[in-house]
Amino acid sequence: MDLDVAQIRAFVRVAEELHFGRAARTLAISQQALSKRIARLESLLGIELFQRGGNGVRLTDAGQRFLPPARQTLAAADAAVAAAIGKNHPLRVDVWGHLYAPMRTLAQVAGRAGELVLGHGRDVRSVTAALLHGDIDAAFGRVHPPLHPGLAHRLVRLEPVDAVLSADHPLAAQPALRPDQLSDSVLWAPGALNQLDFLHQFANRFDIGARATSVNLGLAHFLAEVAEEPRRFSLLPADVPLPDIPGLRSVPLVDPTPLYAWSLLWRTGNGHPGLKSLTAACAAQAGQSRWLEYDPARDWLPEPPVNASPGRQH
Repeated sequence: MDLDVAQIRAFVRVAEELHFGRAARTLAISQQALSKRIARLESLLGIELFQRGGNGVRLTDAGQRFLPPARQTLAAADAAVAAAIGKNHPLRVDVWGHLYAPMRTLAQVAGRAGELVLGHGRDVRSVTAALLHGDIDAAFGRVHPPLHPGLAHRLVRLEPVDAVLSADHPLAAQPALRPDQLSDSVLWAPGALNQLDFLHQFANRFDIGARATSVNLGLAHFLAEVAEEPRRFSLLPADVPLPDIPGLRSVPLVDPTPLYAWSLLWRTGNGHPGLKSLTAACAAQAGQSRWLEYDPARDWLPEPPVNASPGRQH
């Protein structure tokens, strides 16, 4: 019996997600195409692999038996492709979280990480699909739960975040602000907050009730919108260079200082040697620049940090 690797990959992805829609998105195919692959595989095997009902999708007994060897088959297929192509191609890296300018951090380690090919940047869903497909080798951005089981990540940098606001904002002249002092202001976001986890959690944690969204047409356009309205504010890492926009102020946040977490993300089992070079370069720069220092008494993170060290100075 000859099995189709694309059908096996579809099965494994549905088994991991237990949701046809989410699985289809990670494979970058339509849900209809995914369902057809599963149906053909079940027809070939002569068994049902999933039970579908009002309570969602779950594996049948046969599906549970099929899952471990199916994963082994995919690993072997991926290893065969890697062996044929070779591991001498440059490491393909993409980013997300563009408003926070991830390339400026990645640029600080790129020279020590071997040959890199950088993508144009996408959103986290597209990056996840590209990693799982093998279209890219690594990605750089903010990771938050739940993480796909086929991916691994390493924390690279914890970055202090400032408030950016109009010079006419009532708090613009303050040398520093506590996040809760912004509770009467309007959080200006470059998109729907349910797709911007950091801003969403910040607003909930510090009782920012007034929230409004814009369209992400780039940092300069977004900050010009912030500057034109006295009650608006948004958040940016402290060392992001601000465009020359009249009437814009950047004020440090303290007690606590919000930290934006950058991580390196890759597909489990990817053996590209450039991954080791890149993670080593990130670790060396983090130690040199104190990127991973965290003090829970002074700092705020939406999720508990991993690989961080105590005692950051403000």
